[in-house]
Amino acid sequence: MRVECQAEAAGLRYVLYKEAEPIGQALLADGCLAGLEVTACWRGRGYGSYLVKELLRQNGGFDPAAETRFTAPLPAPENTAAWALARRFGFVRQGDALCRLHVPDLTAVRLAQQLLAGTVKPGGLYVDATCGNGHDTLFLCRLAGPEGHVIGLDIQPMAVQATNTLLAQNGMDRIGQAILADHRDLLRFAPAGSADCVMFNFGWLPGAAHTVHSQAEASVAAVRAALEALKPGGVLSAVLYSGKVIGRSEKQAVLDYLQGLPLTRYTVLVCRFANWAETAPLPCLVFKRPAGQ
Repeated sequence: MRVECQAEAAGLRYVLYKEAEPIGQALLADGCLAGLEVTACWRGRGYGSYLVKELLRQNGGFDPAAETRFTAPLPAPENTAAWALARRFGFVRQGDALCRLHVPDLTAVRLAQQLLAGTVKPGGLYVDATCGNGHDTLFLCRLAGPEGHVIGLDIQPMAVQATNTLLAQNGMDRIGQAILADHRDLLRFAPAGSADCVMFNFGWLPGAAHTVHSQAEASVAAVRAALEALKPGGVLSAVLYSGKVIGRSEKQAVLDYLQGLPLTRYTVLVCRFANWAETAPLPCLVFKRPAGQ
């Protein structure tokens, strides 16, 4: 089986093929599942479910990090198959329509992003010091806006390539660029007092070997360089990790360093999730105080 998407004036039409024969179709218009039909002789065999699942998948409906909203007309009360299909995929009745709303769970990375989004202003210089697959870099590009500039750093070529590909796919490659570099050398790319924001998401590259991950000594040196790179009034965010593979040394070393920063120059915020495991990611923010405060 396969599902093909065809653009029409009314929206996106998804056609389900069994071998070369079209046996079902659905229309998605502005997030509304406006129509779903399976050929009569093929009903009751799971093909409607397959079509809905593929439609949602192609439109981010199963992305754990994305907020999505899909609607559909109410089926007739006697159409028990349609109601069962709606329940299976999380559609619930809201007024005179069905609605499927997904709100991502709060994670340490998402919390750090939300805190930065309420703090950082567009138009500055932003650094993603551990760009990984590029999601924080893309987030910073959206914060920076067309007048801003974003630099991503990583020591793994596959991370740099993935980040630059993601930026290009989202039209952000004029704002941001990933560079193959050690985050300890951050000051080469953001001189002292030049950066409005620096982000760190320590640990390993998602999708790569967990045995390759950031280390305590290098991470503390990178945070020290980032604080020097920050403008007065700038902010640093760092998500720290521990666990069986990477141990606790990096998390504790960076945390000890941040907690030892002088109050006359920095305000340090450590956000613990009180009912999470001790090994849960730990988001931290550091605000560099303006001179004279």
